[in-house]
Amino acid sequence: MPATSPAHPERRRRRTNRFLALAAGVVTVGALAAAALPGSATADEDQRTGGHWPGRYQDVQLLSFNDLHGNLEPPAGSSGRVTEKQPDGTTKTIDAGGVEYLATHLRQARQGEKYSITAAGGDMVGASPLISGLFHDEPTIEALNKLDLDVTSVGNHEFDEGAKELGRLQNGGCHPKDGCYTDEEFEGADFPYLAANVLDEKTKKPILKPYWVWKKNGVKVGFIGVTLEGTPDIVSAEGVKGLSFKDETETINKYAKVLQKQGVKSIVALIHEGGFPASTSYNYDCDSPGAGDGVSGPIVDIAKNVTPQVDALVTGHTHSAYVCSIADPAGKPRMVTSAASFGRLYTDTTLTYDRLTGDIARTAVKSANRVVTRDVPKAPDMTELIGKWNTLAAPIGNRAIGYISGDIGNTGTESPLGDLIADAQLAHGKQLDPETDLALMNPGGIRAPLTYAAKAGEGDGVVTYAEGFTVQPFANTVNLQDFTGAQLIQALKEQVSGPNAAAPKILQVSAGLTYTLDLTKSGADRVVTDSIKLNGSAIDPAATYRVATNSFLAGGGDGFPTLGQGTNDVVGADDLTALEQYLTANSSASNPIAPPKADRITVVN
Repeated sequence: MPATSPAHPERRRRRTNRFLALAAGVVTVGALAAAALPGSATADEDQRTGGHWPGRYQDVQLLSFNDLHGNLEPPAGSSGRVTEKQPDGTTKTIDAGGVEYLATHLRQARQGEKYSITAAGGDMVGASPLISGLFHDEPTIEALNKLDLDVTSVGNHEFDEGAKELGRLQNGGCHPKDGCYTDEEFEGADFPYLAANVLDEKTKKPILKPYWVWKKNGVKVGFIGVTLEGTPDIVSAEGVKGLSFKDETETINKYAKVLQKQGVKSIVALIHEGGFPASTSYNYDCDSPGAGDGVSGPIVDIAKNVTPQVDALVTGHTHSAYVCSIADPAGKPRMVTSAASFGRLYTDTTLTYDRLTGDIARTAVKSANRVVTRDVPKAPDMTELIGKWNTLAAPIGNRAIGYISGDIGNTGTESPLGDLIADAQLAHGKQLDPETDLALMNPGGIRAPLTYAAKAGEGDGVVTYAEGFTVQPFANTVNLQDFTGAQLIQALKEQVSGPNAAAPKILQVSAGLTYTLDLTKSGADRVVTDSIKLNGSAIDPAATYRVATNSFLAGGGDGFPTLGQGTNDVVGADDLTALEQYLTANSSASNPIAPPKADRITVVN
């Protein structure tokens, strides 16, 4: 498995110079409470140190974001908006995201500050739009280098193409199959990827650096990076082959001790695991009901058990926005943040460093999420980068593959786009085997909506290959398997039980499959067995049904072990090809496809 190799000398010099030039800007709104910070160093203290003591307390700006997923251009539809709570209690939506704007916002935030760090919480790449995904996310790494990202944890999507490819993104070099895309060899990331809890099964050692220390003028801040322990459950088996994923909390606590022994007492954990705030507004006051009451999910238990030696937690994975304080094992509040996804937000945190103790004064930590609005000037270097890669992608991406009469969204328990994709996979399945009965699609595999408005001059209602790629970027195949009716019922119940009990994953279903989801009940009972019907007839537990799924689900992914137990397998084309074929066969400029009604699952709240 790859290990981080020494940086090229010229790249190492470039980073050293950048550290000396780091600048920052901070807005201290939101957050940990408010105990008074001890007084700053006095003139007498400066005199005792010969005038070189810069003051006992030094504010360090931490700018952070997560789950960029290669969204270099402004994301389309709801994926490119955030919800903002207004003083009167109402909400409004704001268009957000795009690295041209993210770069400008980060650079403006850093202005006038001498101590600034930019960190990320994983999933910088993977499930990316065509402009990045077509080139194995080299464009995104280039953009992150230009953003002056200092460090990131790995996320689950960093393993979509396997550990060797992740090592290439870190260290550089041309793609082993596709070669170099330009006349310059890909240099790799200027920043370290941290993978403390991802071990090579043979060596039992992390495949990349487990931690990294930022240093400037005597100030030292350590970063430990982990991804969720359950990464193998949500990544293809090939992507995590030869790797083991360890407990997040145990790993962070282990390396916090290592850093402490090295004299690094200020520590931030970058954790690609997250929570679910009580509000979807990015500026929701997470602590208003009481510390930690405003967020739920896996990050809460992690935060409650990570050693008090860690001063702040930058999180991700759930694509949620929150700035919360959650008590550490010693009962003291600690900042836990997440900046939604796709570059729509960044988190602006002030860490007050005590030069006397080398630790962070936690009662002074302040943090807030900031919107990456599109009303600022575009960063010219990012515009140039996007133009370069779009030129290379255009011959493939601009090709029309279908027509729609309106926006086809990907949100909700059952989404119109989920129905469309399931219908496309059923149609492809019937081409492979006319006896195919139904199709099931995992919601996490639908990465963006299809929008009616023209994006790049192709015309309103035109669906381009690039837009289809943005929706389904994983290159999963469409697989056919036989299941008994009892297995099919069990698979549907796994949407709301087992690993999916706390955060249900509702499969999108093809036309003809209907059932009731009763959310007033608990566990597997939320799927009402007697309501499950195919073309109006109840599912027969003893009968055999031919089911189309993508290869990820066919391997039992996303907490659906029963879907990994099918028989009589047939492997078809990739899922994007299935979608393209369906759109081409069922739409035209004069007769576009209308958004499906999303009425196959009856939800009882």
